[in-house]
Order: sequence, then structure tokens, then C-alpha cells
Amino acid sequence: MMNNAKLFIVSAPSGCGKGTILNEVFKDRDVYYSISCTTRKPREFEVDGVNYFFITQEKFDEMAGNNEFLEYATFVGTSYGTPAKPVDDAIAQGKDALLEIETVGAALVKKARPDSVSIFILPPSVKELDRRLHKRATESDEVIVKRVSQAKAEIEKAYNYDYVIMNDALEEAVRDFELILSSVKNNDNKADQFKAENMKEKIEEVLKNA
Repeated sequence: MMNNAKLFIVSAPSGCGKGTILNEVFKDRDVYYSISCTTRKPREFEVDGVNYFFITQEKFDEMAGNNEFLEYATFVGTSYGTPAKPVDDAIAQGKDALLEIETVGAALVKKARPDSVSIFILPPSVKELDRRLHKRATESDEVIVKRVSQAKAEIEKAYNYDYVIMNDALEEAVRDFELILSSVKNNDNKADQFKAENMKEKIEEVLKNA
């Protein structure tokens, strides 16, 4: 039997509802959620091997030197990386792998695994994203301003993804995401409307309403 397992890369600006969509889409599917390595200390609610693999900088550098990461980066003195082996093992076992990652890391993974499928989730507008972040009320206004500014830069990268959907209404976004998955797995063209080249106007519209 042919192995049809895929690596799906998903990116979206903060506050776009990515987690909610993924929880809905994958609640009844057997999928490996990629877990990143980090050199930072765990927060009190975080569990090693569930939220992250918490490792030393020395171990991280060793893994990087042995090409054990699909991608890695250092932000403000903390290193993060996506270990390749668990992803490759899952796919070898016929299980789809899912990688939730920001746009820079996504581009590196796509380069390392060109057969992966990348999906970008758009907010209806940057203004709506700003409203959602304020409504969530988990961060200061200063952090929200930074996140909204960062979101614009991320949305500009949406053109480089294989597929783009919009999270305006959750049920619709879930349905669109599921259509992409089944289209990729069945190797048909039923989700072609969501290919990045066919979503250019939508991307431009979101950026115009920034």
C-alpha cells in the first residue's frame, strides 16, 4: 500500500484563530503534532515533551551541528528548533504530520521538505485582527501594537504558501481547510480556488484594510 502521509505546514498571524481551526480539523484525525525544542525554561503550566522539548543550549548546538532540525533560530538569547526525526518517523508510519510555525521557519521547512504542503490562514482584515487581540485581553496594548505590525509583514508572505484560506467565519474556515486536506490526499483539484495564486486579490484586500 502506498504511503500517502504528508507534512502540513500551517502559519497565521497571532489572533487569527489558527489553534481553534486546527483543533476542529484534527480532532477526529490521526496526526502527529510536531513539538519544537527550546532552550528556555518551562513555564509553570508547560510539560516537557507536550508543549516543547526543553533542552540545554549545549544539546541544542549539538543537534544543530548534526543537522537534526528541519529549521532552527535564536530569538533574544533563546533557541528554538523543529526536530526532523519525529516528523519523518510519523510520515514513514503513514501518519500525517502537522507543523504550526511562523513564516520564516515555514520557508526553511518548505526548502528542506519541498513535498510538504503549506497553508496560510488570513484574518478578514488587519483591523479585525486588532479587534480580536484586544477582545482576548491577554496582552498589553504595546504588545498588541507590535503583534499587529508583525501580522502585516506575515500576511505579505502568504503569497509564498501553497494554499491560503480566510478565517472570517469559523465553520467556513474549518470546511475550507478540510477541503484542502482531502484534495491533497486524493491528489485532485477540488481545492484549487485556495491556491495562493488564486487568492492574490483576497491577500491584497486584507493588506489594503490594514
